[in-house]
Parts: sequence; structure tokens; C-alpha cells
Amino acid sequence: MKVEIWTDVICPWCYIGRRRFEKALTQFSGRATVDVVYRSFELDPNAPARSEMNVVERLMTKYGLSAAEAREANQRVTKIAAEEGLEFHLDRARPTNTLAAHRLLQLASVRRVRPAAEERFQMAYFTEGAPLAEPETLLRLATEAGLKEEDARHVLAGQAFTLQVRTDEKEAAALGAHGVPLFAFDRRQIVSGAQPTDYLLQTLESIASTPSC
Repeated sequence: MKVEIWTDVICPWCYIGRRRFEKALTQFSGRATVDVVYRSFELDPNAPARSEMNVVERLMTKYGLSAAEAREANQRVTKIAAEEGLEFHLDRARPTNTLAAHRLLQLASVRRVRPAAEERFQMAYFTEGAPLAEPETLLRLATEAGLKEEDARHVLAGQAFTLQVRTDEKEAAALGAHGVPLFAFDRRQIVSGAQPTDYLLQTLESIASTPSC
């Protein structure tokens, strides 16, 4: 079975959804036969690389929330993340353009270290407040995830893997995605959002037990 997962590294529900899927996969008896493929998706392709706007201000601007409502939303998602074993410090996070990060993640796919890179980038953003558009920050995170520094520098110096990022996004759109996380199970069942672990496990079992046409 092939499971494709579209995420953005600054999407809190993507981190939560990915962790829930990982838990579901550990409980799935056929996990050895599952090929997990990570795909790129930018929540805001037009976002500036550098911004002084924090997450509260971003929510206020994007959704028209009051400051109190935005802070309450952050508290809710932080609590849900904690239930999945994730430590969020959204007061440290600064929304940013994620294209460069996604290009490095595409390299990580080629080098077969994509899961480690996804984890390192998301932890850096949500827990450490790392600026994910800063080249030196991305370089450090990439090497910590297992990429060679020379390879990562080469990607950051140009536009390598931009086409692959755009292709992933076009495929997500073709599947009806309006946001992420998005899970495609053998392209036979599409699951949107950070669904509960039990639901993701049931989906794995259902796809495994139903012969493809």
C-alpha cells in the first residue's frame, strides 16, 4: 500500500496529523508493506521570506479574529499537540515562506531521509521558533536531519526541486485539496485533516482488506 501525505512545515495540524498517522501505522499489522511518501504543499506560496508578524497576528489577519480569539485558538492547538506528545511554543513561531524548506525536503526524499527531515523542520518551527526561511538555519536543520552540507548548500543556492514542489501541489489540487494535511491511500481513499489515530488505522485496515480494481 502506498500512502501519500501532503504537509507544510509551518502547519500545526500537519504536525499533529503526521504524528497520529505514525501512531496508527505502528498499530497496523501490515505496516511492513506500507510505502509512505511525503509530498510538498505551501499554505501561502506568496508569503514573504521574512516577516515580523507572529502567529497571533497572522490568524487575526487571515481569519479576521480578535487578538483574544487568536490566542485562544493557539492555546487549543497547543493542548491538542501536547496530547500527541508534541511541544508547541507558538509564541516563538514566525510565519514565513516555506518554498526553500520544501526544496530541501525534496532533496531529503531523494536521499531517503525525508521522515527525519520533516520531523526536524517541524520541531524547529513549532518548538524552537526557528526562522525557516533563513538559509543558515535551513542548512543547519538539513544537516542535522542527515543531508550532506554540500548538497543542501547547492539546493539553497539555486532553484533546484522547485518543479517537484509545484508538481506535488498540482497533484494535491487535482485530488481536491483545499488545505493540509492530506492523506491519499493508494489514491483510492483521500483523507483530509488531522483525523484521529483510530480513524487512520481503520482506513489502513480497510484499504488493505479491499482488493484494488
